[in-house]
Amino acid sequence: MPYRITALTDPESTASSHRLAWLASDGDGAPAGSAFLRLFVKEGQEHLAELEMAVHRCERRRGVGTRLLEAAVAAARREGRRSLIAQTEGDSPGGHFLAAHGFRAVLALTYARLPLADADLDRIDGIVQQPHPGYRLIQWEGTVPPELARTFAASRRAMDDMPMDGTDYGTVVWDVDRVLSAADVIAERGELLHTVAVVDTADGSVVGFSELVVPGDGRGDGQHYGTGVLPEHRGHGPGLWMKAESVRRARERHPELGGLLTDTADSNTHMRGINDVLGYLPTHAAVEYQLDL
Repeated sequence: MPYRITALTDPESTASSHRLAWLASDGDGAPAGSAFLRLFVKEGQEHLAELEMAVHRCERRRGVGTRLLEAAVAAARREGRRSLIAQTEGDSPGGHFLAAHGFRAVLALTYARLPLADADLDRIDGIVQQPHPGYRLIQWEGTVPPELARTFAASRRAMDDMPMDGTDYGTVVWDVDRVLSAADVIAERGELLHTVAVVDTADGSVVGFSELVVPGDGRGDGQHYGTGVLPEHRGHGPGLWMKAESVRRARERHPELGGLLTDTADSNTHMRGINDVLGYLPTHAAVEYQLDL
């Protein structure tokens, strides 16, 4: 049966990326699969594209995925991209498909969830209450307060050395405008951004942060967006301190929230240890694949 690949217009666009899309349909016009190619446009990631692809179970092994992939790869090359990444669950048909088409596995990830109803809140409270001389915790909802914006943006370099193994992810360049734009995007989706940060009491600067995004109705699961501490301030336990406060705050502010989700590179043993201490339970594994263009 012949399949048709149709390029679509995708309205989803942000200050940091935009997407191209394709639909595969059979001879009768019924959808058989789709592909989305995210093109990153911010400084430090202009070389990168990300692929998300799905083929209907009944249409697999008929060349649909290959044709969608060919369209996406051709577009990525036209856009001057150096690397194309895609994620699948561990040891899945999707992973075998990518490997057969020249992708290589570059990063192993573990996804985990903290069921808030089962969280050891006494233990978490104890972690939050431990003193950290020279530092204090602060928090805000939504956009960062103006007086903290500059040092908060500067603290984002804490993620520059996050373990990414062989992934050609680049270095994300953050400034105040990008911080504000990211918060606006979350608000426009109707979600709530909660940030816990550590401040150096010597100069009032932000030296670490932990971000959590919660559904607007306060139900379902929240998603951790990142936890990082500037290298010169590590070794004092601020990562665990912030994430524990983020959990405590979520439980307090959103009593109907079911759980908190996080994903961590398997090689990031420090953050995986923090998740274990707080009671996060692994839900599934995933693998990041990369095609060098």
